[in-house]
Amino acid sequence: MPYNRVPVPVDAASVVRKVRARLIPFLFLLYIVAYLDRINVGFAALQMNAALGFSARTFGFGAGIFFLSYVAFEIPSNIVLARIGARVWIARIMITWGVISSATMSVRSAGAFYAARFLLGAAEAGFLPGIIFYLTRWFPARERARTIAAFMSATLVAGVVGGPLSGALLSLDGAGGLAGWQWLFLLEGLPAIVLGIVVLAMLPETPADAPWLTPVERQVLEAAVREDVDAAAATRPAVAAPFRDARVWRLAIVYFTIPVALYAIGFWLPQIVKTASRRGDFAVGVLTAIPYFVAAIGMVIAGRHSDRTGERRWHVAIAAVVGGAAFAASAGLRSVAPSLLVLSMAMLGLASMFGPFWTLATAVVGAPGAAVGIALINSVGNIGGFVGPYVFGWIQDATHSFASGLIFIGALLALGGALVLTVRE
Repeated sequence: MPYNRVPVPVDAASVVRKVRARLIPFLFLLYIVAYLDRINVGFAALQMNAALGFSARTFGFGAGIFFLSYVAFEIPSNIVLARIGARVWIARIMITWGVISSATMSVRSAGAFYAARFLLGAAEAGFLPGIIFYLTRWFPARERARTIAAFMSATLVAGVVGGPLSGALLSLDGAGGLAGWQWLFLLEGLPAIVLGIVVLAMLPETPADAPWLTPVERQVLEAAVREDVDAAAATRPAVAAPFRDARVWRLAIVYFTIPVALYAIGFWLPQIVKTASRRGDFAVGVLTAIPYFVAAIGMVIAGRHSDRTGERRWHVAIAAVVGGAAFAASAGLRSVAPSLLVLSMAMLGLASMFGPFWTLATAVVGAPGAAVGIALINSVGNIGGFVGPYVFGWIQDATHSFASGLIFIGALLALGGALVLTVRE
């Protein structure tokens, strides 16, 4: 008589852990490269602004214009992603942005700089909300805050890795007849092209396409995710519902304050540290890694605590107020050690908002309109990515100081924290 093995029961938690271990490290790497290509202009500015004669306002406008095209193309990009699949579309996004990022080495004027940044935004449009939409297909709602926080901590790891790396690339100044800032753009754009090709081979579309899941594991995971889909479908049947939901627009306004702070500090931190420390480019790159390192740890801890308690709004609000207060407090500091300490607290508060915020947002928009709703919040919110760097540069030109700009982004972040408390799931 043949021996029949009794199937071992599989619980959803163990399957989620397996999926997290397989998907998140790779997605994490993709987002490191994406964020590095987005903010490396802040390090390039240490040489590029003087070489090309850019004022603070010119640099701020060029750095921020990325987000205008990003916003313009984000919802169309996510509609296409939902129709043709995340794997192909994310690969397309990465390859085109890598090419444009590397090509930025050839800019010689403000107009060319604006055009390169605008095209980079158009190429990358849809990447982050596309990934978040992709995660909703793999993780039940109760697991998303820690998952999103783990994935989005890549923005902070990019700051940790990108600072020293960008500083080292700037030190290639003159090699091969290229300036250091040109080497920076050229070499930091190439990984996106390579990884875009790898996405096509490695990223499964849904649990049903994952060869590393057993049939039973696929069934358990799909059932866990389907519970959220069915519950959301019962209350939000229309894909267009996010456009009519006041809570979605409030979340978009809250999210607007996050990129204002994130990219104002991301694009200007190297220059703030350079002014405070008067160190060389490589040393500045190393010092800028400190706030990102502190924030990366806090982001994961905050996401786990939010999942453990099931609470979202107060996690976002408290983090926003703490971050905003620290940004404002850093305005009165002049020496490098206290500045880095307070800016690390500011980045800690800012980063701790991400996991709970996006878990709240995906719960509000619901499954039927998830791709469009997430893109809507991210699109409206990312206008802050233009406003933050541009206003910061305008203030710096007007006052010849970073202080007023830091107070501005701190106050705005705290207001976003207050507004999120009005949003109900």
